[in-house]
This record gives sequence, structure tokens and C-alpha cells, in this order.
Amino acid sequence: MGTLPHAFSLFALILLLTSGTGADQSTKTQAIFKGSARIGAIVDTSSRIGKEEIVAMEVAKEDFYGFGNLTFLLINDSQKDTIHAALEAKDLIDTRQVQAIIGPQTWEEVSLVAEIARETQVPILSFADTAPEWAPERWPSLLQASPDKRAQMKAIAAIVQSWNWHQVIVIYEDTDSSARGVIPHLHDALREVNSEVSQFVAFSPFNSSDSMSKELENIKSKQYCRVFVVHLSFKLAVRLFEMANKMEMMKRDYVWITTDPFTSLVHSINASVISSMKGILGVRSYFPKMGPHFVNFNQRFRTRFRRKYPREERNEPGIYAVQAYDAMRTIALGLNKTGSKRGGKELLENILDADFHGLSGKVKFKNQNVAAAEIFEIVNVIGTGYNELGYWSNGLGFSENIHENSSYNSASMIDLEQVHWPGGPRYTPRGWTALTSAKLFRIGVASLSGYEEYVKVESDDRLGTNFSGFANEVFKATTASMPFFPQYEFQYFNGSYNELLEQLHLKNFDAVVGDVERVASRHQYVEFTYPYTETGLVLIVPVRSSNKAWSFIKPFTATMWVLISVITVYNGFVVWWIERKHCDELQGSIPNQIGIMIWLSFNTLFSLNGPKLHSNLSRMSGVVWLFVSLIIIQTYTANLTSMLTVQRLEPTIPTVEELLNSNEMVGYCTGTYMERYLAEVLKFKNQNLLHFPSAASYAKGFEDKKISAAFLGTPSAKIFLAKYCNSFIQIGPPYKIGGFGFAFPRGSPLLASMNEALLNLSENGALQELEKTWITPQKCPKMPSDSSSLGPSGFRELFFITAGTTTIAFVIYVCRTNLLRHKNIWGIISAVLKRWLSSRRHLTSRRVANVEIPPKAFPEAPVSLA
Repeated sequence: MGTLPHAFSLFALILLLTSGTGADQSTKTQAIFKGSARIGAIVDTSSRIGKEEIVAMEVAKEDFYGFGNLTFLLINDSQKDTIHAALEAKDLIDTRQVQAIIGPQTWEEVSLVAEIARETQVPILSFADTAPEWAPERWPSLLQASPDKRAQMKAIAAIVQSWNWHQVIVIYEDTDSSARGVIPHLHDALREVNSEVSQFVAFSPFNSSDSMSKELENIKSKQYCRVFVVHLSFKLAVRLFEMANKMEMMKRDYVWITTDPFTSLVHSINASVISSMKGILGVRSYFPKMGPHFVNFNQRFRTRFRRKYPREERNEPGIYAVQAYDAMRTIALGLNKTGSKRGGKELLENILDADFHGLSGKVKFKNQNVAAAEIFEIVNVIGTGYNELGYWSNGLGFSENIHENSSYNSASMIDLEQVHWPGGPRYTPRGWTALTSAKLFRIGVASLSGYEEYVKVESDDRLGTNFSGFANEVFKATTASMPFFPQYEFQYFNGSYNELLEQLHLKNFDAVVGDVERVASRHQYVEFTYPYTETGLVLIVPVRSSNKAWSFIKPFTATMWVLISVITVYNGFVVWWIERKHCDELQGSIPNQIGIMIWLSFNTLFSLNGPKLHSNLSRMSGVVWLFVSLIIIQTYTANLTSMLTVQRLEPTIPTVEELLNSNEMVGYCTGTYMERYLAEVLKFKNQNLLHFPSAASYAKGFEDKKISAAFLGTPSAKIFLAKYCNSFIQIGPPYKIGGFGFAFPRGSPLLASMNEALLNLSENGALQELEKTWITPQKCPKMPSDSSSLGPSGFRELFFITAGTTTIAFVIYVCRTNLLRHKNIWGIISAVLKRWLSSRRHLTSRRVANVEIPPKAFPEAPVSLA
């Protein structure tokens, strides 16, 4: 046993020497600046962040500034106070004349420090989470040395989307940097994944335990949502979780998601404290924990941190340590270019030129900011430690690891390691619970409904008030299909819908159900769900029997009459053309022939005149046309008989334009918005508009001749026309307006979920079934259907046959006539040719006879001398 202490001492000595050798080697390879310099830092020395930054800067001083030089690292304590941080900055700049300042941590402190350094232009390397866009213009020497972490809000929204939670409660620290710089981004990110913030809760470091406890109790009793996003500083978040654990809010059905300010320090929480935070899911900045550079830094950091702060149980470096280390390296690079004697604007420009891969990632400034963080790590608190579940990358989604061949799931983190929720590893919280208070949701139902089919309220002394109707049943079915909805009760309201919606705006009701029209004027007070009925406004007018004075022309359409006339005249013309040479009656003067041709055309509709026709071609055309005309005449007779024996109804006012010009009274019943719409959009005169208490009272108004027409919403019009199907009719197309919807207070977190549930109800057919049950139109006594005028489409083939036959006859006649004419012409031409050829031969013979023989044509005979 005696040799054990000696062996342990020897091992410790070897470890120390190894560590020193590593430090020396690091110094030899990484030392950048070896001159004299003064670098200031403003940190909260009592916080874990400040402690990590101090140790990291001391390690960086050894690495980048070398041993034995005159570089001074002057660290001042901000003491968690904004004013004190400003005073320390003034001391560093004016008294100690530092060339650059690292820190502080909060934007409130950074803004004051930057203002003090504005004239001297001493570079300020800030570690605040965010900075306003206008900051570089006001403070040119202010550099954002920590990446903008606003992208983490998209990571949190992706987590919420992964588990299909539609409502969250945001708890944040009551500071300007949170309220203006981070929370709006969280709100927008949640809305992109169809989630809403049901409540914002602001806590201050100065909140007492009692006030924090009351606020949590208020959330627990009055909010059904159980998904919390916590954006608090580390110490305030620890207080919150300890209080929530005491109030049993770290158990089943609760979800706690933390942001970078807390999660990036989860590695430093003592075992006794972290045990009360089981199930927390957090997002923190990612930095690579690999490579010889980090391994060397990690080893030396742990040794120095353990020696400097022995009361800290854990000595692992976090994101704040590596950011401070990289900030020291950035300044060293700038000093190396500038020299130890210079600072200010020249040093600032050299720092802005920095471009290297540090421990925290890529360090390169753009618009005085380093590149925004794009990768975040997802951690889960388990027992007395935490588990690294995976990563979320902006634009790519979730992955189990970070390397070139990583597979990403952009939509869900379910494929990552199992999450240990507050309710246990195998239980996924719903994200909501029933309210612990006895207060129920108050659903207002108006008494002045247009029809009982939509809203029916029945009061009974023994059974109480019963609410039914299509609107109420749709609301019940919608809320029943939602994953969560508070317990509610219907409450009767005796007043108009405008008055009821005003009560909703005054928070005397939590929602309104009924045949409430969705109109723009009401949106300034309330918000509506998607319409659960058809949208539109229609015009209803009485009907009357149609005028029969010109009924004889209505069996056929105008096109049909024109086509019959054309075919008839065409057939008559062809018959006349063929027969005109065979019959003296078809000849004479031109007017006489035209009259005979027209008479012959229409005469063939009723008889063939066979004995009078001399050509088979005209007989062929006449037979086919007579067959077609018999069919047309029989069809005309049947349709005319039907029209004369059936009662035909037509609107008393055929168009909206005629109603406007007639100066007749027009009824409406759905509120002041309808009066404005009719007067301002459709241009009806106000004195011609008459209001009715309900759509059912329209019939009485028509009967008493008070109105000549009435405007109804499409849902009400369907019921009205079903009741009075033989007395009224809809004219014109519907005018598009809002339709019926459920009303909620503006900004209600339930609205998005209600809309989704309504869409699901419509897609699965449940909404149609409810409509059939409650507002299916009553069966109307069937009237004989009105025979419509017949067009050419039913007679197209017959017209083709008769026109084709007549055309063929006409073509044959013309061709035959031309052929006979050509035959006579060829005979004359042939005779002329024969005569010409004969005379040609005779002339040739005469010429041959009259030709003289030349004297030398033959040799002379010898003269005899005897």
C-alpha cells in the first residue's frame, strides 16, 4: 500500500510534463503576435459564462501572443450591471488605453460600451446574441464576434412541427434584446409550421419567487397548452425550472424546450440541480469537438479551469469559451498586421479582414458580423446529465451526425434518438391538458338566427336550454375532432349578431357560433374560421305564368327556324331549275319565276306533286325532303302541344339591372353590412331597401306586396326556395361574399387548429353528412318539366341527307346538260374540220395541174440533118 502514493505522484508528474510539452508545442506553432499590446475584456466574473471566457482568453494569450512578451490581458468585472459595464469600458479606454475590448455578453451592456468607444474607434468584439441592423452604421467599431443565433428559432419550430403541436407558450426574459431581437423571429418561425403562440410570459431577473410562482400557477390553471419555449438567461432559467418542478409542472404532458442561452451551459449544471430538469429538450450552438487543436485546447482548459475555480463541479468548455478563444486570435491577427503601436481604425480594418477556421467555426466578418450560425445541436436532459440526440441544419433539417455523407430529414426529428420526456421515454406528450380551473369556455349563440335549421334554441324549465341546428352540430363535430379544445358551454344571447360579436370583442364570450356572416367590417374586432357553408349572395323574386302569345314559334329555336327556311328554299330552287324547261307554268318574267320558286319550295313541305314533276332527279329530291319535313312537322306539333298544355313559370323581374331601373322595393335581413353592400356595390337606393328580421319573414313581405325582390345568403336561399319552390326563383349568378363561419377573438390561438379541423371534416365527408341531416331541402311537389325549344342538333343527320340528296340531283342535272351541249359542239367542230380538210385536198390537186415544166428539165433530142 505504501507504493501507491508514490505511483500516483509519478503519474501526476508525467501528466503535468506532457501537458506542458503540449502547451509549448502549441505555442511554437500558433504564436502570432510577439510585441506589446493591451487587450481589455468586460465579463461577469461571477457567472459561468464569464469564468469560461476568462480561462479561454488566458489560454489564447499563451497560444497566440507567446510567453515573456509585454501583452497585457486586462479583465474588468461588469458585475451584472449595465452602467457598471459602461464605467469599466471607460476605464479600459481612457485610463488603461487598451487597443481592443472583448465582451460584454448582453446587448444592453454592449450598446453603452460601443457608445463610449465611438470617438476613439477602439474595436469592440461583442458576444451578445443579436444586434440591430442599424448598429454597424451608428457604431463602426462594434463587431459581432458571436454568430447571430436567430436561426435557432427555426430549429425550435421544426421540433414543434415534428410532434404536431399547434400551440406553444413562450417564456422570455424582459429585456429589449429578447423582446425585439429574438421573440419576433420565434413567432414567425412557429407560424410557418402552422403553430401559434397562445401566450407570451415575460420574466425579469428581479422577479421574486412569489411572483414567478403566481405566474406559473396562472398558466397552469388557465391555459390548456403545455408546450413551453423558454428563452431566459442561465440563472433565471434555473430558477424557473426549480419552481416548475415544485409545482409539478415537470411531469407527464408537459414539454419544455430551451434556447441557446440556457442549453449552451447545460454541461455546467451540477448534478443536484439538473436532476430537477429531467425531460428538457434544448437547442444549442454547435461547434466541432474534434481535431488536434481542440483536443489540446480542451485538455489545457480543463486543467486551468479546475485549478482556477475548484468549486465548479464540471470543467468542460462550451460555446462561450471557444468564442472567446477565437476572439483573442482575431485580435492577434489584426495586431500582427498593424503593429503594437497602432490601434483604432487601422486595427479595426485588419480585424475585419480576418478569415480562418477557429474552434467555434468559420470566423469571417461581413457587415461587421461573423457568419450566422446554421447548425444547432439537440440535447435532452436525462437524470443527472444530458444526451446529444442529433443536429439541425438550416435548410437541411435533422440529422444524427454532421459530416459529408449525413442523411437529413427536413420535416421531423422523430428518426433521431429516443427523447426522454418529462412523462417518460416511451410517452410522447400531447402538448395540452384539460384546464385545472372550473371555468368553462363560453360559446355565444344568438337568438336572431335566420333559420332554425342552422341555429335552434329551445328552453325548458325542467331540462334547461337545448342548443341544436347545423351550425351548433358542426361546431361540436369540429371541436371533437381536434387533439385539444377547452371544455365549453353554449350561452344564449338575446340580440343581433353585431351585438354578440361586440360582446366577444369585450371578452364576455370566448367564441360565437351560428349563421354568422364573414364580412370585412367585422374583422377589426374578431377573426373567423374558414366558411363551413357555401359563400355567396343571391337574388330571389316571385314567379309568374309565361306569356303564350308567341308560343307557336317556341317549339324550335331561332337557329332551327333559319335552317329549315334555308333548306326549304334550296330544295325548291333545285326542283324549279330542273323542271323549268318542261313546264310552261315555271316560265315567264323574273318576278313570276321567283314567286313560283318560293311557292314550290314550301309546297313540297306538304305534298310531293309527283304527276307534275317530269324529271326523276326532281322527284328524288322531293321524296327525301318530304320524308324529312314530315318528321320535322310531327316533332313541331308534339313540342307545341307540350308547351301549350304545361304551365310555364318565369321570374317577374328577369335581371338585376331591370330591378335597379324599376325602382321596386328590395328586402334584406342579415344586418347593416348587407345594406352597405346593396347600396355601395350593387347601387340600390337606400329608400328602396327594406330590412326584415329573418329570412323566413320574406314570404310575408312578398305576399303583402311590400317588396318585389329579396337578397339572401346562399345557405339561407337554399332553404327558402325549398319551402316555396313553386312561388319564387333565383335569378342571376351569386355574388361572392364571406359565407358562415365561427368567430373568435383576434389573435386566438385556437383559430388555426379550428381551421384545420374544419378542412378535415369537409374532406372526410362528415360535413356533408351533417348538411344532409340538418339542412337538406324539403321535397318540393314536382311540376311537369318545361319543354324547351328544339335546336338543329337533333336533326343534323336529316338535314345532311336531304341537302346532300338535293345537291347530288342538281350536280347530275348540270353535268348531263353540259354533256349534251358539249356533244353538239363537237359535232359542229367535226363537220367544220371535215369540210376544211376536203377543201384543202382539192386546192392541192389544182395547184399541181397548173405547174409549168422548165425547158432544161429534160435534155434536148439531137437534130437530124437528113
